[in-house]
Amino acid sequence: MKTNVSFVSEFVILGLSTHPELETLLFIIFLIIYLVALIGNLIILLLTSIDPGLNFPMYYFLGLLSFLDICCTSATIPKMLTSYVSRSKTISYYECAAQMFFFTWLVGVELLLLTVMAYDRYIAIGKPLRYVTIMNRRLCINVTVVLLIIGFLNSMTHTYFTFRLPYCDDNKINHFFCEIMPLLMLACGDTYLNEIMFFTADVILGMACCLLTCISYVFIISTIMKIRSAEGKRKAFSTCASHITIVFMYYGAVIFTYIRPRSSLSLEKDKIVSALYAVFTPTLNPIIYSLRNKEVKEAFKRVTKRLVSHSVQQAPAM
Repeated sequence: MKTNVSFVSEFVILGLSTHPELETLLFIIFLIIYLVALIGNLIILLLTSIDPGLNFPMYYFLGLLSFLDICCTSATIPKMLTSYVSRSKTISYYECAAQMFFFTWLVGVELLLLTVMAYDRYIAIGKPLRYVTIMNRRLCINVTVVLLIIGFLNSMTHTYFTFRLPYCDDNKINHFFCEIMPLLMLACGDTYLNEIMFFTADVILGMACCLLTCISYVFIISTIMKIRSAEGKRKAFSTCASHITIVFMYYGAVIFTYIRPRSSLSLEKDKIVSALYAVFTPTLNPIIYSLRNKEVKEAFKRVTKRLVSHSVQQAPAM
């Protein structure tokens, strides 16, 4: 039990590296990553919103994933970039709570969304004639609302019980944003209940979602193997390839970071792994989906052509 308890009004985020000479390099790297994530996901969101060729549930969920990725990276990277520019690593008590709340909310919703996207692919491949009827717009919107509510309740619970704990003079968070476990390690009070809740939520949102996703893909692969033509099999697999890639990257990083006993925690390693699902995966999502998805590439060409044509028509005659 820690002693000398005092009210903490701000925290110090140590960041990915404690070497000041690396901060300029890290600023450039993460600025580029943030811009790529922002532009890439905005393009995907724009395409799925305005192109009629992507007017399917699969692309509705893809657009939602891009929106979550924009919010997720915006919850962590801008504060990190600001700290590199200002040389101030402090974050206020309530700003830290807000950052943790929004990040935990977004990560929880994204885990659930990836599971829903796997089920969507199963319906599309296993029941193609009923796909549009089953995965109708009303269902998609209702599912979105449910995912947001579940994620909100999970995040609100963690945030409330984390920030009701007393904190000691040591206010240095060994991470690059306000994450739950590094905060619990600073707490002066008993964190046993927090750790039980944390582990339970991660088992449900991490392991259970991963299991349900795997079950969906067992049925998907079983259905694909029944397709007689090689071209049909190739096309069916291609519609799932991007999602499988993201699932392995995302679930792998999340499970490695959270589904472990506290005794095996290594914050230095966890910071690197956390960067995978908090920074790099949201950046790679639009790249993977655009490079491996023929419909997205064709939609990009159509929208670009329309924009160029509109610009030419609007240009004043010389």
